[in-house]
Amino acid sequence: MLFQLSEEQLMIQQAARDFAQHELKPGVIERDEHQKFPAEQVKKLGELGFLGMMVSEKFGGSGLDAVSYVLVMEELSKVDASASVVVSVNNSLVCYGLEAYGSEFQKEKYLTPLASGQQIGAFCLSEPEAGSDATSQQTTAEDKGDYYLLNGTKNWITNGSTASTYLVIAQTHPDLKHKGINAFIVEKGMEGFTIGPKENKMGIRGSDTHSLMFNDVKIPKENRIGEDGFGFKFAMKTLEGGRIGIAAQALGIAAGAYELALDYAKQRKSFGKPIAEHQAIAFKLADMATSIEAARMLVYKAAWLKDQGLPYTLAGSMAKLYASKVAMDVTVEAVQVHGGYGFVKEYHVERLMRDAKITQIYEGTSEIQQMVISREILR
Repeated sequence: MLFQLSEEQLMIQQAARDFAQHELKPGVIERDEHQKFPAEQVKKLGELGFLGMMVSEKFGGSGLDAVSYVLVMEELSKVDASASVVVSVNNSLVCYGLEAYGSEFQKEKYLTPLASGQQIGAFCLSEPEAGSDATSQQTTAEDKGDYYLLNGTKNWITNGSTASTYLVIAQTHPDLKHKGINAFIVEKGMEGFTIGPKENKMGIRGSDTHSLMFNDVKIPKENRIGEDGFGFKFAMKTLEGGRIGIAAQALGIAAGAYELALDYAKQRKSFGKPIAEHQAIAFKLADMATSIEAARMLVYKAAWLKDQGLPYTLAGSMAKLYASKVAMDVTVEAVQVHGGYGFVKEYHVERLMRDAKITQIYEGTSEIQQMVISREILR
């Protein structure tokens, strides 16, 4: 087994690290405080090719591998999870779904501007009564012959108001249950499509999270992705890759908090020596470093399997389940290492702790990942 990154991967990792420190870190506290979307920073991420990393160059992407993608996600998430979730959704859910399952027309019209960073996209699955239960779609898409008529509500949608292209999951044939679900491409500005207020969240506050309402929105037939009834399978296949991105985000949040705690512990003195030299703190740091490295191996393995064209459902769910737990545990300990300063915004760790919680919820809760893992190991 080779645990060494290629020269290209190391360069990409360093580019992401530099961007995080020089472009994301300045202003990240203010953006969190005021729930400000990092529009300028996202534009620059697009210019760097980070919004379509795994998309073929034919469609405006960077043509890179999944390992490079998780390296970027980790570095960005160490500093600003609100920015990294834009990268995750655009890459793992929107661009991947369109490139893997979209028609040539859909790729030319929608994928190219998304992968090249000219636009960003949103993935619309969750509903007020159907979060992790994707089979219970209340949003409907009635077949009208030349078009579909879309009605319903989606909530917790990342990039809700800043996206230009929305992949919407809806029920067309209720009697067929999950086999009657379809996926559609919806454009901002279509008549009957409205965007609700921004959610006031505990963490990833700079992320643009909204509810979306569809009232008799006409969707052209050519905007359906795949064959009639393919929507549920499309959502499940797309979410498999999404778990890897969120696992990498959780890993980055944990690693960022650990690095801050380590630096602080080396500088802060008590009883005549740095607190890092006190066994109580040193042991905390040792446990944090060990759990982060274990999470990193799970995340990298899942990405590697995806690159090799091998099954990665089990690995992706394990990576997300464990990395999100590590993110919560490590950020809590990072606050503890900082003591009273950990409770102050300027030291960053309290924000990372708040951001960590969402990694246990979106792209399928921890309990959903346990269901997926148990299903896979019991086969």
